[in-house]
Amino acid sequence: MSEHPVPLSPHGPPHTVLPDEPAEVRHALAQQHSAEPAQRRGLAAQVVAAHPRSLAAWCALGDAATDPVERYAAYRIGYHRGLDTLRANGWRGSGYVRWADETNRGFLGCLRGLQAMAAEIGETDEVERIGLFLLQLDPSGGHD
Repeated sequence: MSEHPVPLSPHGPPHTVLPDEPAEVRHALAQQHSAEPAQRRGLAAQVVAAHPRSLAAWCALGDAATDPVERYAAYRIGYHRGLDTLRANGWRGSGYVRWADETNRGFLGCLRGLQAMAAEIGETDEVERIGLFLLQLDPSGGHD
């Protein structure tokens, strides 16, 4: 049984909220984000190497990379690690994982990035599957 209960709502499926990234990850990613564009990929890779379970770090690496295949790979790793993290926090394969919950954005960012890179490399069936999955996770469309 998980230590992180999934809140049940009278308004629909359960809603999973991932825990905060560690403070050192948040700090390193803030530095990476404010760095010169040419340095961002290397800094993101350093954060991933130091914190390979960080969904926000994998998303930052995907965002900072310039090669579509490298971006696709980073987002895919973040997506798969995210599924493991969701399950460890009570998600059972269905229910909401909303963009409005800031701590979910590493996972959802990886999923969005994966969808974009799948489109770029011509994986149309994957684009459709991810689009449906994103709508199931956050029917609001996940906009701020």
